[in-house]
Parts: sequence; structure tokens; C-alpha cells
Amino acid sequence: MTVDDLDAKALAGRLATAATAATAAPEATGEPAPDGRTWARGDYSVIARLLVGLGGDLVRAAGVTPVHRVLDVAAGSGNAAIAAAELDADVTASDLTPKLIERGRREAAARGVSMEWLQADAELLPFPDDDFDVVLSCIGAMFAPDQAAVARELLRVCRPGGTVALANWTAGGAMGRLFALLERYAPTRPEGALAPTDWGDPDHVRALFGDRVARLETHRRTARLDFTGSPAEWCALYRACFAPVVETYERLGTDPKLLAALDDDLLRFAAGEYLGPLGGPGRYEFEYLLVLAEPAA
Repeated sequence: MTVDDLDAKALAGRLATAATAATAAPEATGEPAPDGRTWARGDYSVIARLLVGLGGDLVRAAGVTPVHRVLDVAAGSGNAAIAAAELDADVTASDLTPKLIERGRREAAARGVSMEWLQADAELLPFPDDDFDVVLSCIGAMFAPDQAAVARELLRVCRPGGTVALANWTAGGAMGRLFALLERYAPTRPEGALAPTDWGDPDHVRALFGDRVARLETHRRTARLDFTGSPAEWCALYRACFAPVVETYERLGTDPKLLAALDDDLLRFAAGEYLGPLGGPGRYEFEYLLVLAEPAA
């Protein structure tokens, strides 16, 4: 999907709304926001629509069929969940952020699929043991702070012999480099704490799941975002819509030197990652780790 595939007026309106919401957010405190509040910033559903193919890829890798009961954890606006529902699976999408759940409900309705939406924390899922055949998380559960708790919950709610399928950004890919850039300006975790992109390390995932899995596969894949705008327009999009970028600018307050430096670094990043002739059409490529795990009996 490209930016041209989106309704131009609708996208412009969302950018304006998101930018207004970002500037109207609570006054910066210099402290990272709780996870749910972070992802309420901007409008991540705009970014998700540009990466909509990633959700479908994850669903196909998980082997979802109409007979499956499926849970999408940290579903955001539902890229993976909606793709699973379009296969007539019995789907529940959970997320910590009400704003994203509402966006997902609208998108599901627009695409004519029926599914359940529920606010839930990936670290403490409100479901019985062995409740689902397939548990998905597409660039979602990786952002929860307690990684051990998330790993435990993903496996707990999936039946033995089922499939836990994850797509996680890697530290060495473009999104990992973006997160490292933002972390230099406004650190969000204590020194030595685990990074979300640790979920993109196969050895780390194996350690998290341990002997609770009967089978574990990891594959490095690339998500492609076709983009016909300039790197500067990419920066404007992410500054308005992508919660980690929105929060970083917010936490810098009104310091003109820091804001200008971040502007420059973000543009340099966008130009460096842009593949294709300036002026388009071009693309961005983001490496992720596909994880397929089978819970042990």
C-alpha cells in the first residue's frame, strides 16, 4: 500500500488532527508516559495502514483458518486481527489503548468483518489458560515493559500444539535505528533495562520462552512501506502520528536547540533510509523477526 492509496483529504485531516492532539497533550514532565498513554499520542492507525500488509503476512505465517479461535495481543488498530477475521476465524483483538481499539472497530466495520475488541494488558491477559488456537502480536506486545510476563501470558492463553506468532522490530533494522535515535534525546527506560527490540533477537526470544515451547522458529523478514512523498514529508507524518516520535518531541519541551537538533537528526535518518530517487516513488524497508512458537503440553 502507498500513501497514494489513501484518500488524500482524509490523510491530511488525520495529520492535522494528530498534530493538534500532540500539542494538546499533557504538559511534558520529563518522565516517560505509561504505556497506554504513550500510544494514545498521535494517530498510530495512519502508520498501521501504511504497514497493513505486515498483519496479513503474520496471519498467513501463523496458518490461521476459519476453524481457529484467534487472539491478537497489543493489536493496535487491528492489522493482524482484521486480516484473521477476513479469513472467517473467531477473532478477539486486545489492546491497552482505548483510542486504538476505537480506530480498529471502525476499520473492521469498514471492511465488513465481525470480531471482538477488548481493552487488556499484555502482561496480564484476562483469558483462561489454553483459550486460543492462535495467539498473534504484530509489532505490539514487544513494547510492554515486563517481557517475561508477556512471554508467559502469550504461551499461557494458547493451547498446547497451537501457534504463537509474533512480528517484532529488530535492533539492527531501520525501526531499531529510529528507536535508538529517539532514546538519545529522551531516554524511556533505566540504564540496563530491556529494550523492545530485544524481542527481535532470536536468542532473547528463546530465553524468554524457555522450555515452555515444543517448537520455536525465528525468521528475519522485511516489511516494505511504499512512500511517494519526500523524506521531509515522512518526518512530518511520523512527527504527527507515530507515538514514540510524538512523545519524544513532547518531552523535550520548548528547548529550541534540542528541538532543532532532533529535527535535523530525524530528517537525516529519513533521507538515509529512503530507497529510491528523491521525489519518488520510493520506499522504506524495516527488518523484523518473525517468531513461530508452539506451546508445550
